[in-house]
Amino acid sequence: MQIQRLRTETRYSEIVIHNGTVYLAGQLDEKHSAGVGQQTRETLAAIDAMLAEAGTDKSRILSVTIYLKDMEADYAAMNAVWDAWVPKGAAPARACVEAKLYSPDVLVEMTVIAALP
Repeated sequence: MQIQRLRTETRYSEIVIHNGTVYLAGQLDEKHSAGVGQQTRETLAAIDAMLAEAGTDKSRILSVTIYLKDMEADYAAMNAVWDAWVPKGAAPARACVEAKLYSPDVLVEMTVIAALP
């Protein structure tokens, strides 16, 4: 199967599809909304849209890596939004790590791997 690249930029593609698997580049709230809860909601909305564009949905997510600016301060709020968003019985493998993100205003970023139907 050919590699399909969507939303291709100079340095990366936001969506890559290969052999029935969808890979999403790191997603974040581009508006840098106030609070990790709102940034998480905005990030998950972007992920929903990108998965739909690729022909799949959040019930088919295999793995997510979540990067938080401050694990101690932000984990509980991010997790509350995540728990409301993720489909019951379809929770993906997930890693959550503290990371220095590219801007002080960015509190959460996520990378996603999902299967096509």
